[in-house]
Amino acid sequence: MSTFRLSLIDSDQDYAACFDVMRELRPHLRDAASFTAQARRQSEQGYRLLGAWQGHQVKGLAGYRIQENLIYGRFLYVDDLVATADARSQGLGGVLIEALRETAKQQDCAHFVLDTGLGNALAQRFYFRQGLLSKGMHFSQAL
Repeated sequence: MSTFRLSLIDSDQDYAACFDVMRELRPHLRDAASFTAQARRQSEQGYRLLGAWQGHQVKGLAGYRIQENLIYGRFLYVDDLVATADARSQGLGGVLIEALRETAKQQDCAHFVLDTGLGNALAQRFYFRQGLLSKGMHFSQAL
């Protein structure tokens, strides 16, 4: 297994380096500049983006935030989790999940929460292998 360097993304240059990887997960994103601007706006609401680097290339990303509600108490919510195909075969998804779990513990979170699409069977199998269990369904409505 290759070694990945994990670091929080905070410079515009690093956000730009992340764009192609994030676009694998979020293909609706237009360009690196609008992605950077949105990620910066989200960071004002607690969003953090963890990058996994191999050399000078971003190979995976985990976007998350610490939240609190009456269902879970204090919890870490995963907004985005993506690894390039070659990095998935090296176990990067598990590395990112474990790093987020550690962050959640350090932040006194009682739960680790994420959503995935009902039709995304590959991701669901991966999450089950990581010890995550399905607890409900997420409902939404476009406005």
